[in-house]
Amino acid sequence: MLPNALDARTPLASIRPTPVEPIDRLGAVLGLEPGRLWVKRDDLNGLGGGGNKVRKLEYLVHDALAQGCDTLVTGGGRQSNHCRITAAAANRLGLACTIVLTSPRPTTPTGNVLLDEVLRPDIVWAGERDYYGAEAAIDEACERLTAEGRRPYRMPVGGASTVGALGYVACGLELVDQLGDVALVVTANGSGGTHAGLVAGLGSHALVLGVDVGTRPDLDDRVPEKAVEAAALAGLAAPTGTVQVDHDHFGPGYGAATEACREAIHLAATTEGLLLDPVYTGKAMAALIGRARRGLLPDAGPVVFVHTGGLPALFAHSYASWIRDHKP
Repeated sequence: MLPNALDARTPLASIRPTPVEPIDRLGAVLGLEPGRLWVKRDDLNGLGGGGNKVRKLEYLVHDALAQGCDTLVTGGGRQSNHCRITAAAANRLGLACTIVLTSPRPTTPTGNVLLDEVLRPDIVWAGERDYYGAEAAIDEACERLTAEGRRPYRMPVGGASTVGALGYVACGLELVDQLGDVALVVTANGSGGTHAGLVAGLGSHALVLGVDVGTRPDLDDRVPEKAVEAAALAGLAAPTGTVQVDHDHFGPGYGAATEACREAIHLAATTEGLLLDPVYTGKAMAALIGRARRGLLPDAGPVVFVHTGGLPALFAHSYASWIRDHKP
């Protein structure tokens, strides 16, 4: 039974709980015994193309509706999965939506931007901004909407508020129900909410590795802070241990192509038919592969890769030749 606070959500996902599947062929390539390597299929959450943000939005939109808000407001990079799914959630619930994208407007929409155009939120093209510049642009959009008589509900980049993190507290508890005692959970780490929620749900930093994808500069401070807040909100004990963040796989910056990511995308696809993206899941899988090859994974117990979705970014124009030109 979930703690009562975790029941305060507006259902949006097509599947709950999401499946966990063995990925033994990939595990064998990495020298792991059958039953050691698993994938949590949060890419199958459904709404607006699916992905981990659906879990967060179930709690965020519930809070927005409880406050009487009429417009969801958030932001992110040009290929933001969170912005896409927020627009879909707003449409599902009959709310307005404003998304702030930290990029110049592209000449031709591809990937998530094309889906944003289909979903029709109000898009603010804020130009190149860093993480906290994006947060400031979200504030500016909320101030404008309030002045126009709207009631905006502000969400940070990635939906990484304490309320949003509840979605991954619930996911951590799901994993315990599905697999028992997990040895390690590996997830892409953008704004930190998924990582923090998993830590709060599983109760220990030692059980979760977040792979920094270059979004936020202060993950080592914000993840443990948010994990304590999310655990308290869910009625759980504060997590133990020290935060684990891999900072070695984002390359030159957010969304930048790396050879390790490209290898991980092809290896997952050719061994398991598992499709990853070049911004989030490809880099998280690259970190998992690197640790397995260096003998740095736990010696026993399930290792779980959280598939957070993000497939539309694979269709962004900038990655087409990068993928095509891979030489195995």
